[in-house]
Amino acid sequence: MAIDWDKLRVFHAVAEAGSFTHAMNTLNLSQSAISRQISTLETSLENTLFHRHARGLMLTEHGENLYRTTHDVFHKLAMVEAQITEDKKRPSGPLKITTTVALGSLWLTPRIKEFIDTYPEVEVHLVLTDGELDLSMREADIGIRLSPPRQPDLIQRTLMPVRSHVYASPEYLKEKGTPQTPEELDNHRLIVYGRDLSPPVPSINWLLDLGAKTGQKREPVLTVNNLYGVYRAARGGLGLAGLPDYMIAHDSNLVKVLPQFGGPEIQAFFVYPEELRHSKRIAVFREFLLRQVVQTPFQSSPG
Repeated sequence: MAIDWDKLRVFHAVAEAGSFTHAMNTLNLSQSAISRQISTLETSLENTLFHRHARGLMLTEHGENLYRTTHDVFHKLAMVEAQITEDKKRPSGPLKITTTVALGSLWLTPRIKEFIDTYPEVEVHLVLTDGELDLSMREADIGIRLSPPRQPDLIQRTLMPVRSHVYASPEYLKEKGTPQTPEELDNHRLIVYGRDLSPPVPSINWLLDLGAKTGQKREPVLTVNNLYGVYRAARGGLGLAGLPDYMIAHDSNLVKVLPQFGGPEIQAFFVYPEELRHSKRIAVFREFLLRQVVQTPFQSSPG
């Protein structure tokens, strides 16, 4: 038995809205017409799809199964429609990009103006979080990550190696002195990433181990649950911090300490779902990022 696509479209809209009344604006149909379509669909399937109650509608078990399928189908149809439309004109439409708080705040946002000026029809949304959004479930379109994705069906491209060093403010170094060897870090205040949330990379607190004696555990003066907070505390003169070089601009007032030593080198990845492989929005944003990396790589000014 073939199911009428129009009735599936009405069912999907009603399931999303939660009531016939709320679905009226989306469908541009009267409440009675929507009710008839749903009743006809339920009759043809010989199953009830909604429980009716005073506060609205609730999907039955069969309704839930049908909704999951229709949601997936209509989402994929919308993606195909967007791709076909994009092929005929300049890139346009929403583009949600997720990256870490530090990388987004200190490297990406100061450079995003060029992309928006070049492609004003693209609606850019930045989601800055040290957590990992699920790109396969379209919580974002693009991820700029500091580790390879664990989710399946994602395409990844290497952007740039990310290097880290020890940094401190001139005020702190004037007060406490500048360490000349990694072992001297034992005598300094250290600011590190906290354990309350999962860090962007596992090796983020390498500063606690650099030059430490076997079996000796250094205690930080402060932990912060994102690198931007660590950066601000170091700028404020609290202590030494192990920071990615991309965070250190010429005007940051931070000095590189022990420049011959650093943290483990990691890679930054450009990640997006397989289904967006042919999206022009994805392509032009990746080209923009690669230009930025060449012009101003993830490196710091000389220490």
